[in-house]
Amino acid sequence: MPIREAVAGDWPRIWPFWHRIVAAAETYAWDPRTPEETARALWMSPAKRVYVAEDPTGEVVGSAYLTPNYGGPAAGVANAGFMVDPDHTGRGVGRALAEHVLREARAQGYHAMVFNAVVETTPAVALWKSLGFTVLGTVPGAYDHPRHGRVGLHIMHKSLD
Repeated sequence: MPIREAVAGDWPRIWPFWHRIVAAAETYAWDPRTPEETARALWMSPAKRVYVAEDPTGEVVGSAYLTPNYGGPAAGVANAGFMVDPDHTGRGVGRALAEHVLREARAQGYHAMVFNAVVETTPAVALWKSLGFTVLGTVPGAYDHPRHGRVGLHIMHKSLD
């Protein structure tokens, strides 16, 4: 699956699934009513390296970003975000993006990656664990899930050394 660094012109192809995922309010702690202009600033920030995954026809089916989680002396810890078009889940897009971003993080000199708010009911938890992430802790009842009620947010970590 081709994965490449995103360009500004990719945003119109990311926005439809970005909006669908955030509006569902099941996986991201962003306002489900986030307007497109704000969403673009969140996802395509110049501080982030953004990637897109394309299917064989060139359709963008997923996107991810890589950024420092902290600054200063702790800037060696990365953070990332991942979204797969719901019409393309179950096809390995998320795993391919995750493996790509982990390689990029190592190549860019990060020594660890942390996710600050992984909704404990999301299937991504199993993916992250299969890639060597551990749950450092869970903030109980921190996320108001539309189907499951209040659920926890995991803080997940992986060493890249």
